[in-house]
Amino acid sequence: MNETIRMEGEKIFLRPITTEDTPLIVRWRSDPRVYGTLFRQEPITEERHRQWLQEMVLSGKCDQFIIVDKALNQPVGTVFLKEINREHLRAEYAIFIGEETARGRGIGSEAARLMTDYGFERLGLNRLYLYVFASNTRAISSYRSAGFREEARLREHYRRKDGSFADILMMGLLRSEWQERRAASQSLSGR
Repeated sequence: MNETIRMEGEKIFLRPITTEDTPLIVRWRSDPRVYGTLFRQEPITEERHRQWLQEMVLSGKCDQFIIVDKALNQPVGTVFLKEINREHLRAEYAIFIGEETARGRGIGSEAARLMTDYGFERLGLNRLYLYVFASNTRAISSYRSAGFREEARLREHYRRKDGSFADILMMGLLRSEWQERRAASQSLSGR
């Protein structure tokens, strides 16, 4: 991943993750409000995160960015494309907002729009997809606002630590759908 990439939005900018972000990621991932929305529902260690950086980000299997709140100039979360498949031109989208004060402000939706632009424009992908707990209505709303559509409901697909089962939604966005949304958005804004 190119260390000089910086994507600008209205409220946020995205910058590449670095090893210096490790303590921040570990703090966020140790918050039950964060890891309760993720499929790996346990805190992580700094060693485990550094291993992720080495095996996934530095190897090119994942492009990960830190979400920075422009008003506060403060990191508030992370967004990434993982399982990048250059043969089939697809990648899995993932995000989490680590700072409580940043939730519910549209930051996740803006990060999703910036990352879909990145995936389709810069990486030349044809498809982005994601998995989300069906009960996570806030995240689903954010994904829909970025253009993702529900493709499948995997019933009782995930077993939580307490033994209960959760439904998972698979959502996707195709390059052609992204292009249509972008053209419509540009014509509305008079560009």
